[in-house]
Amino acid sequence: MNQSLKVLTEEQMKQFETEGYVIVRGVWNKEEIEEIKAEFEKISHTPVPGYFEPVLNGEQEDPLRRYPRVMHPHRFNELSKSYMLHPGVLDIMHDLYGEEALAAQSMFYYKPPGSRGQALHQDNFYLKVEPGNCIAAWAAIDRCDEENGCMLLVPKTNTYDIVCPEESDSNESFTTHYVKPPKEDKPIAAIMEPGDILFFNGNLIHGSYRNKSKERFRRAFISHYANSSALSISHWYNPLYKADGTELSLEANPDGGPCGIETPAYH
Repeated sequence: MNQSLKVLTEEQMKQFETEGYVIVRGVWNKEEIEEIKAEFEKISHTPVPGYFEPVLNGEQEDPLRRYPRVMHPHRFNELSKSYMLHPGVLDIMHDLYGEEALAAQSMFYYKPPGSRGQALHQDNFYLKVEPGNCIAAWAAIDRCDEENGCMLLVPKTNTYDIVCPEESDSNESFTTHYVKPPKEDKPIAAIMEPGDILFFNGNLIHGSYRNKSKERFRRAFISHYANSSALSISHWYNPLYKADGTELSLEANPDGGPCGIETPAYH
């Protein structure tokens, strides 16, 4: 048994290392989930230029125009920052990295009924953490299942290289990039309850389908992290944060990546 583990079991560590992901159940309690829900319900009524720009007037054919994702809420909302730096999450991240984690990004998805999903992709295509990798902490705020567009994961693709994506189907995905999984590998559904958190490797191919429910949102709070030994990251993600909230910046990664160009922050 690895005595240095703070939270995870050896079995959970093995799953993360071999499958590329692990779901840790009940990381956040009911009170914390209700606090996050209430905060983002309040945010949903007020545009924040550059971070959250909903169309509030009139009926919207695309529900994501009314409820777009919130980008980097930690940069303007202290509660979001506190959950990005949640001690329980950071302890798990320390186990996964074997060292301190640096918080690089936060996002909140409302994913209202009828909204499109996000085509299969790889996170480190965007974050470009080097050396090392990014890890995502994807926290379920609502129950997430196949009806309301839960996360889809392609196990073991954490060992695949970062590739240049194809163009996605805009009828089903609100983002433009699509990474085709290997022919023999099929996505599996990550069924989660509120407070469960999915942790996955930055090379793992993942995404989601449309929310097919009539009245259920599929809200999620997502944070991305870099290992403290990393030297560079895409400039979109500076500054990063230590556990105590101290800001620091890594060298801006100049690599254009597998597409040979600088990649905008679509993620």
